Amino acid sequence: MLILASASPRRRELLSQIGVAYMVNPSTYEEGAPKKKDPAKFVLAQALGKANDVAAKYPGQWVLGADTVVALDGEILGKPKHEKDAMRMLQELSGRKHSVFTGVALVRGKKTYTKVVETKVWFRKLKDSEIKDYVHSGEPMDKAGAYGIQGKAAVFVEKINGSYTNVVGLPLSQVYTLLQKAKIIG
Repeated sequence: MLILASASPRRRELLSQIGVAYMVNPSTYEEGAPKKKDPAKFVLAQALGKANDVAAKYPGQWVLGADTVVALDGEILGKPKHEKDAMRMLQELSGRKHSVFTGVALVRGKKTYTKVVETKVWFRKLKDSEIKDYVHSGEPMDKAGAYGIQGKAAVFVEKINGSYTNVVGLPLSQVYTLLQKAKIIG
């Protein structure tokens, strides 16, 4: 049985979508603040930290950890601290291209499989009233970059280049490949 080291409802939905049997045990790993402007290295370190934290409690079980960030010009935008922070992030993303990085780590004992996936996302120019209404909906408050592509913010996105499910929080094609390597699925 796979253990998902995440409380994210989006990650649970995505794993269920592809028929993977799993149980949830959210990590208590203390997520660090990005020290460098390297989003790929950052998300991979976070994913490994989360997976290893939970794997220590379940020896012999495969544990999947993941971390997703939004990066604009190399600067990592985490989850907004408050509504004003969410407004700032969305104003910065408005009319621009950004990247969404997800690090994935599949761990069992000393065996580890990892992957980092980048998806480029283009936002159309947003009106201040749209940003304000979206922030007041509460939806952006628990999401990297202050938006969820699978929710109301879908109307902000002009186009994407790469994995859509990566932007949601778990790049399914790449995760499926890791699960195959680990012989969790056929």
